[in-house]
Amino acid sequence: MAIVKWNKWTPIYPSMFNDEDFWPSNLLDTDRGIDIYETDDSVVVEAQVPGIKEEDVQVTVEGNILTISAEHEEKEEEKDKKKTVYKSTRQTSFHYSTTLPRMVNAAKAEAEVEKGVVKVTIPKAEEEKPKKIVIKKK
Repeated sequence: MAIVKWNKWTPIYPSMFNDEDFWPSNLLDTDRGIDIYETDDSVVVEAQVPGIKEEDVQVTVEGNILTISAEHEEKEEEKDKKKTVYKSTRQTSFHYSTTLPRMVNAAKAEAEVEKGVVKVTIPKAEEEKPKKIVIKKK
């Protein structure tokens, strides 16, 4: 016989209040769709923004904090002799904010949107780039 954690909401809402299934994945949205990686010269951030147009995306860098936000609203309406028969609105918004792993040169940052992904490339600050040290002979 297995021991099961009792939850007073389970008899009424069995799947909605299941701690393992509901809270982390659906409510807290832990899978944000953001990737951060480094090259020798820059830090690259890719964030998923499906269905968002390039002009609806804002990217800011302040210190080593990167923020990507986007907002888009679609309205669809069918009319029949000035009487609304059908109206639909879809609003989508994203807000990613992350600390970058290195200090960067924000003035030279570049961003592009392609196939629902924002790609931000920010050059590392000169003091953060790898330096080759010459070994001297004695």
